Amino acid sequence: MSSNFGTLFRISTFGESHCKGVGVVIDGCPPGMRLNEQDIQPQLDRRRPGQSSLTTDRSEADLVNIISGTENGRTLGTPILLQVANRDQRPADYGSMQDIPRPSHADFTYQLKYGIRASSGGGRSSARETIGTVAAGAVAMKILREKFGVEIVAWVSSVGDIDAAGIDQETLTSKEVDTNEIRCPDDKAAQQMRQLVAALKDEGDSVGGIVSCVIRNVPTGIGEPTYEKLEAKLAQAMLAIPATKGFEIGSGFAGARQRGSQHNDLFTIKNGRIGTLTNNSGGVQGGISNGETIYFRVAFKPPATISLPQETIDFSGKPVTLTAKGRHDPCVVPRAVPIVESMAALVLVDMVLRQEARKAVQFKED
Repeated sequence: MSSNFGTLFRISTFGESHCKGVGVVIDGCPPGMRLNEQDIQPQLDRRRPGQSSLTTDRSEADLVNIISGTENGRTLGTPILLQVANRDQRPADYGSMQDIPRPSHADFTYQLKYGIRASSGGGRSSARETIGTVAAGAVAMKILREKFGVEIVAWVSSVGDIDAAGIDQETLTSKEVDTNEIRCPDDKAAQQMRQLVAALKDEGDSVGGIVSCVIRNVPTGIGEPTYEKLEAKLAQAMLAIPATKGFEIGSGFAGARQRGSQHNDLFTIKNGRIGTLTNNSGGVQGGISNGETIYFRVAFKPPATISLPQETIDFSGKPVTLTAKGRHDPCVVPRAVPIVESMAALVLVDMVLRQEARKAVQFKED
């Protein structure tokens, strides 16, 4: 099923943007871990709408409820159901657009595929669907942090043609990322980004951007060649996020312009272990983690819903002028930061559990 993700740590998300609620079922969470709503809520607060003047005006608290899978604040090893109610629903905002496929939205393709679609807010193609991902990701991040010491930090590295500079990805913290509403730790660039996004919101237009992510203290040997290489699963996870259009890990596309003598990561001794002098591989070689820091970037397109008039056609082929209603972000990347972190955590926790299972049944030499 296309709403399921993972092998040992499995999630299944549910809900549409204007139904009664959204959420996720987690299956395979290890038993005995302390878990309550406050372990999950902070990430949902970073994702929720209406958190600043630069985001959608939709007002949702996005309070999570743990329905099952825990007792006395500890996980039972049974399926965990996490649910968030939709409070600020306005399906009437979309009444005039039911017969018009919004440009660059999923209205047209969902209608072709299913012969029916959720006409208010985009349904499952809405970014509201990512609530389940972020909730499950918070649980995954807790496992990774407490059992393996893994740190995952994402930040906004560009908005439009404005790029952040001087970011130390080995020491950057989420607290530093959250010092401003753009979630860019370069204060000068963040101010320019804010001005651009605010201006575009006033104009009714939108802009894209890039979210970068670093994963530190990753155990070695994580990844399942050939078709489930670590970078392949990360790419799948990131491109499953709404509005994503590009993924690159390590040197990415810039590495295609280099020679092997420039790009190769030479081995050396680092803190008593074998490591690499450089990290053009982005912490992954042959699809398997090598113990170096993993870093990657995800490109997000400009939000498709804008308030400017657009000349398009309806489903019957009749020309129409569409001025979209509804409440939408002029730029998604500030709210995408916790989504990127969550998808990375879901990939990592599943791969780590698979590797731990393999180690448990390894044969030793006589």
